[in-house]
Amino acid sequence: MEQIANGLHMSDTVDASSQNLRSNLRLGLDTECDEVAGEERSEGTSPSTFSPSRKGTFLKKQHTLKDQEYAEIARQVFENSRVEESRCANYEFPEEIPIENQQEIKTAVQRHLNYARTRSHTVDADSEDAALPVPEPAQLTRSDENMQIHKQIDMDFQRVSISGEDTSGVPVDDLRDASSLLVQALLIREKYMKLNLQSFPKTTKRFLRTVDDEPLDEEDTTSHDDEVVYVCFPLSPRRKDHPIHPPATKGNPFQNPILSEICCELKMVEGVVQVFESASCSEQQEVINLPQPDRESFLADMNILMALIANGPIKSFAYRRLSYLSSRFQLHSLLNEMKELAAQKTVPHRDFYNIRKVDTHVHAASCMNQKHLLRFIKKMIKQDSEKFVYFDKKEKRMMTLKEVFDSLGLTAYDINIDTLDVHADRNTFHRFDKFNSKYNPVGESKLREIFIKTDNYMNGEYFARIIKEVGADLEESKYQNAEYRLSIYGRNSDEWDQLAKWAVSHQVYSDNIRWLVQIPRLFDIYRSNGILSNFGEMLTNIFMPLFEVTKDPSSHPELHQFLQFLTGFDSVDDESKPEDIVFTMDSPTPEKWEATENPPYAYYLYYMYSNLVVLNHFRQERGLNTFVLRPHCGEAGPVHHLVSGFMLAENISHGLLLRKAPVLQYLYYLAQVGIAMSPLSNNSLFLNYHRNPLPEFLARGLVVSLSTDDPLQFHFTKVS
Repeated sequence: MEQIANGLHMSDTVDASSQNLRSNLRLGLDTECDEVAGEERSEGTSPSTFSPSRKGTFLKKQHTLKDQEYAEIARQVFENSRVEESRCANYEFPEEIPIENQQEIKTAVQRHLNYARTRSHTVDADSEDAALPVPEPAQLTRSDENMQIHKQIDMDFQRVSISGEDTSGVPVDDLRDASSLLVQALLIREKYMKLNLQSFPKTTKRFLRTVDDEPLDEEDTTSHDDEVVYVCFPLSPRRKDHPIHPPATKGNPFQNPILSEICCELKMVEGVVQVFESASCSEQQEVINLPQPDRESFLADMNILMALIANGPIKSFAYRRLSYLSSRFQLHSLLNEMKELAAQKTVPHRDFYNIRKVDTHVHAASCMNQKHLLRFIKKMIKQDSEKFVYFDKKEKRMMTLKEVFDSLGLTAYDINIDTLDVHADRNTFHRFDKFNSKYNPVGESKLREIFIKTDNYMNGEYFARIIKEVGADLEESKYQNAEYRLSIYGRNSDEWDQLAKWAVSHQVYSDNIRWLVQIPRLFDIYRSNGILSNFGEMLTNIFMPLFEVTKDPSSHPELHQFLQFLTGFDSVDDESKPEDIVFTMDSPTPEKWEATENPPYAYYLYYMYSNLVVLNHFRQERGLNTFVLRPHCGEAGPVHHLVSGFMLAENISHGLLLRKAPVLQYLYYLAQVGIAMSPLSNNSLFLNYHRNPLPEFLARGLVVSLSTDDPLQFHFTKVS
């Protein structure tokens, strides 16, 4: 239960070597840049020259004879990827265990609880270890403690061992080839995770090092004996000086030291922001050697994975392994269900409601339930009825809140949950357009702009108040945390400053809240309306302000303060939209993508990832927090979206299409890629609740978390 409830929250870390650079990059340096040596500055100091401590390293793909074969297989997979949802076999789940007599269950639980307590404090006199001397607690080493803990777990839980030769009927050569190709896929993901400073599981990394004979990184050389092992009994005493809850933030949370400016030039080159030492270097394309990926290598690696998921023997191998994992989980449940329940009851002050939970997939515009929004709207009608809240572009005049509702023919008494009409119903199933319209209270876009927008006439005052009320509810519950998604569209370069100003000026902060920024894939709409001239302009609007504030935090002081609470980026939109264009080497660069067609999913993800790689290493050198890529992926549409997510994303949201691709599902298990799943959201959009694969993913060992997505559309109360 805790595995589902606890989300995947990635804390920002700074490499030890980058910490040594802080003294060289902060205020007080006398090194002057040649280009600005004669320019007078108000502080009387000159920016220091940016000199990164690390050189760019990206192992480019070596061309082989099979590259053309992989590319051809990948092309066929792309062509056949858009398969009707109805053609996928329904998932069938075993029926629930019939309800037994309540008194029998109570007696059995009590019996096992007493048994567990007895086993945790006594030693069986007939066991072989009874005659062995028991060392004093002070004499126990970490290795001895872990051995005793593992031995106790083995004694308390029943284990099943499988012996004998493999009689599955699969040729050994096929098993060996399948294993080697799966290892190759894991090495590809490890390469891209390391490049963007994103996490990769240590267990998988250790096994990969036994295959490629590469040395382990320093942080991965810790022996198993030094790792923390979590067990239920015996209970270790809690330190008296260790608080149960983290200390609350005091004062202004956005107060952050402003670093000094460094001397460098920023320029967008082929869709990726590059850092140059000077303007003359940028003209000569002499880029500072920060790590970044290579487009040709990425496409070659993606072709390998596309060919891998279409390989018949590997499909069979992955399916058998997944079935084996499911069977192990079911067998463990049958043998040890009552013991686990007894062990769970021995943990003090912990149940589903007071374990720490992180909602890693929830959109800020719908983070409140419909009753909360209704109550807030009614309160504002009564309190701020004469306040100017909206500018009517047609009538070219300001409107008070009372005038807005009078134009709709509504009063505070008339409006209710039904007239609010924000709850998703069966009419939204496979209709993403109708689902998006549910963000408009009473079906009116002007109410959405007034109450749940950050850049309206009131500078998002009402939206900030709602977010702060939701944050107060999270703080009151003590154990709930959330990562809310705010939108940056890329239509102009001022969006970041407007968003940061909204957060800082309204003090939108809670110790239980962190932020993600979602980038809607709407370039085709902006291009058709003449807002943007090419895709490179959209990327510039999204990423250039982040590089500028990293170079000189005083240029965007509020953005610098806001970014310390930003954990990552998301890519969102309707994945079921048809993709007629495939990302290949023939695809134009972003500066030359001037067509009205939307770039494919992989194209969006690759250029978001590429800019994040350079940005993260730039910020790490400055001693600032870095960001991860966590897109919506595999909710609908073609399966190959999950290939891009596997290569580039630290975690993904939804991942429903993994049920159609056993090879990818097994790779997501081996790489322990986090998947934030939302069964209630899927039930209203793409997949009926009883067919949701979350229970099966959990049984097979995939890292899944339960998330809300859009409480405004799916919830009736605070909890469901």
